[in-house]
This record gives sequence, structure tokens and C-alpha cells, in this order.
Amino acid sequence: MTVPASDPKSVTGKPCAIAESVDVLVVGAGPAGLAAAIGAAARGLGVLLVDENPVPFRTMGDDVPLHFGQGMAASARNRNAMMEAFVASEPRIAEAFEAGVDLRLGTACWGLYANGPALGWMPGLVAGLADEESSVLVQARHVILACGRRDMGLGFPGWEKPGVMGATAALNLATRYDAFGPRTVVVLGSNTEALTTALALHEAGVTIAAIVEQAPEPIGDADFLAKLRAGGTEILAGHVVREAIGRDGVEAAVVARLDGEGRPVGEERAIACDGIVLAVGATPVIDLIDAVGCKVAFQAERGGYAPVLDASQRTSLANVYAVGDCAGLWAAKTRDRTIAEAEAARAVAALGEGGVSTEAAPPPAPSYDISAYRLAWVRASVIEARAEFHVCQCEEVTAREILEVRPPRYLDWQNEHRNDRSLSALLGEGPPNPDQVKRLTRAGMGPCQGRRCREQVAALLALGAAQPLSAIPLAGYRAPVRPMPLAMAAHVPEAPEQAEHWDTWFGMHAQWVPFWEVPARYTVAGNDATGPVASE
Repeated sequence: MTVPASDPKSVTGKPCAIAESVDVLVVGAGPAGLAAAIGAAARGLGVLLVDENPVPFRTMGDDVPLHFGQGMAASARNRNAMMEAFVASEPRIAEAFEAGVDLRLGTACWGLYANGPALGWMPGLVAGLADEESSVLVQARHVILACGRRDMGLGFPGWEKPGVMGATAALNLATRYDAFGPRTVVVLGSNTEALTTALALHEAGVTIAAIVEQAPEPIGDADFLAKLRAGGTEILAGHVVREAIGRDGVEAAVVARLDGEGRPVGEERAIACDGIVLAVGATPVIDLIDAVGCKVAFQAERGGYAPVLDASQRTSLANVYAVGDCAGLWAAKTRDRTIAEAEAARAVAALGEGGVSTEAAPPPAPSYDISAYRLAWVRASVIEARAEFHVCQCEEVTAREILEVRPPRYLDWQNEHRNDRSLSALLGEGPPNPDQVKRLTRAGMGPCQGRRCREQVAALLALGAAQPLSAIPLAGYRAPVRPMPLAMAAHVPEAPEQAEHWDTWFGMHAQWVPFWEVPARYTVAGNDATGPVASE
């Protein structure tokens, strides 16, 4: 659909530089993504499957796409070895090749665009793809998103030290790449995802020193707990990590018991370890889903904010589907990959006008209140922390600055009239929207794009308003959803019609003066910005 441009200087109605077109684009080469790609290829459709893994070592250092926490072994620097390990870790990758799928590893989908109120001139579904060398635009008739999961961050003094990392990153490094650095770890959380990760790390030769759980009793699978106990793991319910200590990395986790109000009490003790794995809550990766405009909602049975789907995995946007962990997380899906593969089969069956809808049982209700559980972790670990620390490590923003919506330090903000109150006393004042917090404090605007602090910020605002997490709006996602060098934009060519007015935006006069036109006596106040610009 092409809409005539109302402003000749606008890009509206001007052609996009589409590098190629495919029938089906699948994003994510996990169990669900591979099943979708192989199934679509079996129907005779042209399929392009992309996965950003294995990401470069430098990207891992920026905690993208997961919270790696500098927990990578030296072998992660070997790009070829990482690629070979990734392919060998999933037998269906070879099956996808044999099925004729165009599989591109190390290629990230940084943006997805669809026709809508602000983009009615788009030719259809268009995705931005980038590898280490180039960036292109690809048009697709159908898009199946299988973007996976990531972990909720949880701060405490010392959590910026190398060795504090998310459970999904730890699991991938240990089981897919054999590149997990720490040898002895403490795992925070006792839900099924946490215990599954702990068992997998144990099988990979990692010592699980302790499972630390703030709830009075562990909440995960009893059989998993029994296996961990039998392997020598200490189960510490009603405890919290007070600090990660060490010089160049984690050397020990200081833990303390919690009282009935969730406050640390009594003597503290140090558990020797060189890694702390954060597994208090896994969340669907919905950055592309939200950025393209699909409807999302807080769904406790799906692990938090997740896309709203019909029985065939369709999102609210035509021809966009979500499968696997990005479509929702629950304990049974974590244990059994065939559930994700069945979601992929339903999406493939619904492709095209002759698609067949199939019914599926809805996810079961969680066995615990995930909102109350995650808020309890943030209260015990962040609000009751023994000292201030940066909840947003990239932009160095503390919990107090988030609750007070305090501007960044570089603006030299001087109003300290509320600093005489404790952090706990700040709770109870209604929260602003998380996007307001992001704009005013910069929390979540760093290189990791909020992957370590996003859920903590929402939890702090929920605690501040005495509301559940479901009452806090989702902080919006925008493309590019992956950090990219600015130079990568140059790889996407512009049509001559787009470049014609490159020096003006919507008729706005240039705010700069070329050096060859600057008069001998020049002041900004005397600059005449009312005349014609070069492209006119």
C-alpha cells in the first residue's frame, strides 16, 4: 500500500531499499524457531531463519542479548569454536539445512516494521537484519518470532562484579558452548527455571554451593530440590544475599536470614563462590513484539508481559506469530521442549489464507503469585540493602534516584530536600510511568538497553504504589532493539527520492551554517535560518 506523501520532504510514500523478499522469516533458532522453519519449508515455502547467536565476545561483554556478567571463559573469544559448538548443540540445525532453510547464524533482527497508523506506506512486513559486517532490509509475507527468554535482574551491593549473571546466560554458556567460567556458584531463586539451571550446571561440572530463596519455603519442583541436596547443595530458604565480595570478581556471597517482614536479621555468613546466578524470574523476550506494535499484556500464566495470542499463535498484527519462550513461560514448557515445538506447528499450520486453526490448552495458572514473589525479592535485596548501589549499572542510577525520579547527575541537580528520608520511607508515593523514569533518570538507556534493570525499575515503582506488577505499564521498546554501530546504518541504501531532502526534516530550516558561508563576525543570535536550504 502506497500513500501519497503530504510533505514532499517526508519519507512517506518513498520506496524502501529492500534487499530480498521471503515467504517466511523466522527469528530465533531454538526448539520452537527450528520447528517452525522446518515445518514451513516442508510446505514448500521459502524460509529465512536468523539467530544472533553466537554473539561476539565483545557483545557478551555488554550483556547483550543476555546478562552474561563477564562469566564467559576464555574460550568464548574463539569465534569459530563458538559457532561450531552452537551448531553441534542442536541437532535440528542440520535438519533445517537439509530441509532447504536459509539459515543465518550470527545475524540479529534489530527491527521489525508493519503497516500501521504511522507506517501506512510500508510495502508489508519489513525486518532489519544485521551481522558483523552489514545491515539489510528484508520483506516477508509472514514472520514467526521465536526470540526466547531472558532473566530478571536483581541488584545488591557488589552485583556489578564479574561473575554475577543471569540464569539463561549461564545455562547457554555451560551447555551450548562449554564456556562457563565460574566453578562454584550460588543460585538465587528456587522456581522451576532456577532449579533446572542449577541441575544443568551441576551436570556440566559446576559446584552448586547453595540455593538462596527469600520465600520461607522453596517454590520449585521437590524432586529437583532432592537431587540438588543429594549433590551437596545447601538449600537456604528465607535468606537473601547481602553482598557479593571480592576484588576482581566474585569471591564469596554474604547471606543473611530474613524475618517475617522480609528484612535481613541476625548474623551474616559468607559462602565461598566465584559466581552468583540470578534466577528469580525469567521473562519472555518481547522487544521485537512490542516494537512492531503487537498487543502485549501482563499475563502471570505466561511469566509476565507477553504477547496476546489466539489459538494459532497469531499476534494482534496480521501475519505475525509468536512461538516458544517469547510467547510465554511456564514450568512445564521449561521441562519439555515439545510444548514449544507444538506452538511452532500451530503457527505453521495457520500460515496463509488456507491455514488451519488448531486448539491448544491454555497455560496453567502458576503455582505461586509471580508478582508478589518478584516484589518480595526486590524489597529484600534492593530496598533493604545495606548500602546504595546502582540498579541501572550502565547509567549509574540508584533505587533512590528511581523512586525520586531524580534527573541524571550530569545535569547538576541540587534539590536534595527528600534525601533525609530512608529509602523505605519513599515507598507509597505513586509511581510515574516507567518510560517517564527512563527519560528523566536514564535508567534503562545504556548499552545493555535495560536488560539488567528493566524489571527492577518496574518492581520499584510497583512497591512505591503498593500495586502488583500488572499495574505498572510496560516500558516501551523501540528499534533498534540491539545495540548497533551507527556506521551500520550506512549499509542500508536510500532511494534517490529519500536522499533528495536529506538536509531538512519536514520543512525545518537547517540549524547549522556551513563554514564557507560563515561571515567574519558571526553570532548564533544573528544567524538567519529563514532562507531556503540547499535542497530547495
